[in-house]
Amino acid sequence: MEERERDRDGAGRARSARPRDGLGRPLPYGAEGVARQPEGVVRAPELTVAEAQRLLDAGMPFHAHEVFEDAWKSGPAEDAGLWRGLAQLAVGLTHAARGNALGGARLLRRGAGALAGREDAYGMDVAGLVGWARELAGRVEAGGGPVDPVREAPRLGGA
Repeated sequence: MEERERDRDGAGRARSARPRDGLGRPLPYGAEGVARQPEGVVRAPELTVAEAQRLLDAGMPFHAHEVFEDAWKSGPAEDAGLWRGLAQLAVGLTHAARGNALGGARLLRRGAGALAGREDAYGMDVAGLVGWARELAGRVEAGGGPVDPVREAPRLGGA
């Protein structure tokens, strides 16, 4: 097996250049993966929601989590909890789709807890997302194997 140096960016931070599948799982070097979400993109909140919804609808919740993470890290401090909670929901769906029921349910519940009681924001039905996450967490814990990330994708706007 060929030894590879760890992938690093220009500042020396670890950055995996391995291709990934639609659920963010690393693939072997040289394999064809899906396009990665660029990191550190600053978007208007409504564009964050639209891009995350596009990725969720495509069955790519891991990539949607990266969009939410960008908003969490680049946006105003008062919105950080909203975006972090949404990122946790997306990662919870990712784990549930990968077949990790325990991790998926935990993250879905953590994200729901972070969002519970928040007002709707940027056209999102926050209470609806909390309900979706808690219901999915219960089903994931009850078993049945990996969930379909397209079929289970939430509607951020509730529509």
